[in-house]
Amino acid sequence: MAQKNDKIVLTGAAGLVGQNLIVELKRQGYTRLVAIDKHAHNLGILRGLHPDVETILADLAEPGEWSKAFEGARLVVQLHAQITGKTTDLFTRNNLTATAHVLDACRAANVPYMVHISSSVVNSVAKDDYTNTKRAQEEMVVASGLRHCVLRPTLMFGWFDPKHLGWLSRFMARTPVFPIPGDGRFMRQPLYERDFCRCIAKCIEREPDGDVYDIVGDTRVDYVDIIKTIKRVKKLHTLIVHIPIGFFAFLLRVYSLFSSKPPFTADQLKALSAGDDFKGVDTEAVFGVRQTPFEDAIRESYTDPRYSHIVLKR
Repeated sequence: MAQKNDKIVLTGAAGLVGQNLIVELKRQGYTRLVAIDKHAHNLGILRGLHPDVETILADLAEPGEWSKAFEGARLVVQLHAQITGKTTDLFTRNNLTATAHVLDACRAANVPYMVHISSSVVNSVAKDDYTNTKRAQEEMVVASGLRHCVLRPTLMFGWFDPKHLGWLSRFMARTPVFPIPGDGRFMRQPLYERDFCRCIAKCIEREPDGDVYDIVGDTRVDYVDIIKTIKRVKKLHTLIVHIPIGFFAFLLRVYSLFSSKPPFTADQLKALSAGDDFKGVDTEAVFGVRQTPFEDAIRESYTDPRYSHIVLKR
């Protein structure tokens, strides 16, 4: 069982989950956190918020000195992931090659335990580069021989979010018209980051061996109602308009021609309309985490004076 003064290494620590998790772990009293990430700007944000956390700028897809940070670690929280991208190579490099190197580093340093953050997409009917590589990544962890647990969250939102609902929230704030694909009745199960991080913290505390947890937002809500909730809590006057899905997909493809990191892709639109209905564990029964009501979580995410103004780069 991890103690508050044990060394904990977090990979991909400057991303959405990592930034929120470090806030939560410090709140719970953990004192020896090592944050590894390849994104200099986002790591700088983390360093500014948490000068007491050791930070290492490194690309895990490349072997390097970063592996020495695993020596003496009680456990590793594996967070790094390529979520969006225009080429398969990016997903292979950052979801598979980097993971192979991290697992090698864990074995070399005899790290006793890993908390692996997978994704609900491994249960999805969707087939795209993100889904395929996240499935393979999880299989690598299970086959690694390391003691571990796996958490599979659904679509997440919260502080620091540069994509997904965070991007939609900022886009809505600066445009007079907000487009919705089709009727917008695509059921989502968004998971609040702070609730998810409390589940991760409980896994760090207990170190369950070999368990796999599907973590799903308690609220089933249509995409269009998510947008309306964001509009309401931010007190915006944006006009919401519905456009045909085919035309919406065309606009996304055009946008991707001019953006190396599109915030929303045609593949994601396809996944949005796939009709997935994920089943998850009872987070209160399993982790002692009662999920925050959806509208309260949206309000905290996008109006909180401490963190809502901080946006990571993609």
